[in-house]
Amino acid sequence: MRKTAVYRDDLFLEHEPGISHPESPDRLRVIYEQLDRDEIGSRFFYPEFAPATAGDIIRNHDRELYERVAETAGRSHDYLDADTQTSARSYDAAMLAAGAVIDGIRRLHDGEMDNGFCLVRPPGHHAEKDRSMGFCLFNNVAVGARWAQANLGLERIFIVDWDLHHGNGTQHSFYETDRVLYCSTHQFPYYPGTGAVMETGRESGEGFTVNVPLSGGQGDMEYARIFNELIAPVARRFEPQLILVSCGFDIYDGDPLGAMKVTPAGFAYLTRVMVNLAEKLCEGRLLVTLEGGYNLRGMRDGALAVLEELCGEQLGAKPWLDPTTAENLSSSAVQLASLDQAMNVTRSYWKI
Repeated sequence: MRKTAVYRDDLFLEHEPGISHPESPDRLRVIYEQLDRDEIGSRFFYPEFAPATAGDIIRNHDRELYERVAETAGRSHDYLDADTQTSARSYDAAMLAAGAVIDGIRRLHDGEMDNGFCLVRPPGHHAEKDRSMGFCLFNNVAVGARWAQANLGLERIFIVDWDLHHGNGTQHSFYETDRVLYCSTHQFPYYPGTGAVMETGRESGEGFTVNVPLSGGQGDMEYARIFNELIAPVARRFEPQLILVSCGFDIYDGDPLGAMKVTPAGFAYLTRVMVNLAEKLCEGRLLVTLEGGYNLRGMRDGALAVLEELCGEQLGAKPWLDPTTAENLSSSAVQLASLDQAMNVTRSYWKI
């Protein structure tokens, strides 16, 4: 069994964007309830971790944005944009969420854990350098990657984003560098409107952004083909020193904000691909961080499926990904025009 860390804290439940807001504390609560079952929760390591510092945030965001979010502390209700609301403890939760990613990266580097899952909120991948947006205050994954570059000297970080929505903030954070390779699968055109296939990076970062925009309705077989034929081959060419995953469960079949058809077996398979890549390319250094997901059953079952693959041990009466399903997904050859288009663009930069 691998030593898999789970980052959790009740502070993440105290971010309250509003009673009818889809990004509710219940999203995490249903997962934490499963971890509180001894037969599941006892399989994992729960590190102690500290909030990010202001300096950690400002590596990726403007000081003005940091100060704007910090000003919301202790106040019952603030709007950072039309979709992004805060409560009295939202700033504290956001700092701790970014701190979880930093701590996970540090522990991976120091060999204190094999891989990990940051079960945090608020999410992060929409947060731009100068703007909180799309339910996101600070960009947790981008802040963590910047910390790794500054403190560990990492020069090749691979970020995979399978959230329903394109991670505009993460893409723009690294759009002009060849030190971070960002790959995203997402529903398009859809919020936030970025992530077209021809968005491939700029200057030294040209070719280091890979977007696979999808029309909706894609499920396990389609996602498996994308990961098998595009994301995994690009990763092998890039040879990352660290793999970070922005994990959105809003591609679940039944999520109210999306039109994708991924099942828990699909989430398990995508995780298995990333675990295998990490073990072959970067000594297993893989950190998954929660982004979106608004169907509570999808959140619960998707998280358990991801955790089962991370730790390498069955968590329930039967595995989320049985051998027959795994074999079918590994050989998926479903027709997918958007992948073919993305492959053609990507081949301009990578021999895959």
